[in-house]
Order: sequence, then C-alpha cells, then structure tokens
Amino acid sequence: MEKINFFSEDITFEIHNPSIYQKWIEDVITSKEKIPGNINFIFCSDEHLLNINIEYLNHDYYTDIITFDYTENAIISGDLFISIDRVKDNANAIGINFIDELNRVLVHGVLHLLGYKDSTKEEKNNMRSLEDDCLKKLKENDASRV
Repeated sequence: MEKINFFSEDITFEIHNPSIYQKWIEDVITSKEKIPGNINFIFCSDEHLLNINIEYLNHDYYTDIITFDYTENAIISGDLFISIDRVKDNANAIGINFIDELNRVLVHGVLHLLGYKDSTKEEKNNMRSLEDDCLKKLKENDASRV
C-alpha cells in the first residue's frame, strides 16, 4: 500500500494520475526536510464533511477541507477530508477550474500537516505563497512527464 492514498467516502470521485500526486506530495514534504508517512485524502460530499465538522470540531458550517494531523516527530501523517462539492463551488465562485482549486486544497492540507497555520492575515499570506510555490512544482512535474 502506498503511503499517500486517495479514497472517496460517500461520493464517487477518483483522482486522475495518482502517482503524479503522490510524487508531488512526497516532494513537498521532503523539501521541508520531513519524511512522508501515511497520508489519506478522503473525498466526500458537503454533508459528510459538515457532519465531521460538527462532531469533531463543534463547527456548524461547510468547509472545503478538514485535516486530522497524526504527525510524529519528522514523519508527516494524517487524514485529510475534502468536500468535492465545496471545491467545485469555490472554483466557480473565484472563476478558476476545478482541478486547479482541488490541487490548492490538497497542498493546503499537506502544509497544515507540515505545521503551517492560516489563522492570522500574515499566516494566510504566507500559506498562499507556499501553496503557489508548490503548485508551480506540480505543473513542472506534470509537464516533465508528457
């Protein structure tokens, strides 16, 4: 079994070319001098993620991702639940394509596992900059495989 896995919970969704994503995520983690552990991306509906948000975080609102961090020392591990409904809605709202928004959400969760926060304006700006750098690397990796 791969260390980086993709599942769907209550919807039918499959990520295309998972090996490209696995390599990219491993590269993001190792670039921060950490070790990839077991990371599970679980794609689900808005309602499923809302229920998780209520049950585990006492938040009664929709979100695009919830990250459960199981990192120990330098080994980066976690479960990342991603609402495909929310990602689609957010992509439409900001006028970008779905895959670009999904890629940003994927790496956003990984950056949280790496210890980056986004509570303050400064942290949000730093997170966005890190996301942009990681997304550039994904495009470079993807283009080199063509």
